[in-house]
Amino acid sequence: MRNSLSASARPRLPLILGVSGASGLIYAVRALTHLLAADYAVELVASRAAHQVWQKECQTRMPVEPKQQALFWRQQAGIETAGKLQCHPWGDVGARIASGSFRTAGMVVMPCSMGTVAKLANGLSSDLLERAADVQLKEGKPLIVVPRETPLSLIHLRNLTALAEAGVRVVPAIPAWYHQPQSIEDLVDFVVARALDQLSIDCVPLRRWDG
Repeated sequence: MRNSLSASARPRLPLILGVSGASGLIYAVRALTHLLAADYAVELVASRAAHQVWQKECQTRMPVEPKQQALFWRQQAGIETAGKLQCHPWGDVGARIASGSFRTAGMVVMPCSMGTVAKLANGLSSDLLERAADVQLKEGKPLIVVPRETPLSLIHLRNLTALAEAGVRVVPAIPAWYHQPQSIEDLVDFVVARALDQLSIDCVPLRRWDG
């Protein structure tokens, strides 16, 4: 007899979180905070540029070794044990998230640099983050990018349009104020919530518009 599980009883598929070299790494931190607190499994890959940006923005060094990096991210997110977190080196293009046979709930690149947008829009994969995102596209799985750049050039807009035409959800890091934010984290969480909404993940406490 076939074993049938209700949707609520089925194991959650892992979510891939890509962190590129755009400013605004707090978006990745807050996403991790909420996902891990809600007991999600996260496969995280930070690009080489993300390591450099982290050192500039936060005056600390992000470890490269996966286990040490996972501890580092958990410290930043303030979540010691909840959820599951697996970090991957940017150069490990043989990692499981680089294969279409690895089942995922989708991938969010947050923040997403314009360089990463350009490569994804043109099918170029020079590291694991880009390869994993390219796999989501070819497999028809959800891919969400959260660009944080201003102003946008015509080239940026064309590349974002190409991604949107390929089925990518583009969620710019633009906060709202109708939920009456009281802190920077409130503003960041709005963007994180809207990005995760694209995957039907509702784990960010948010005062939503009710008319």
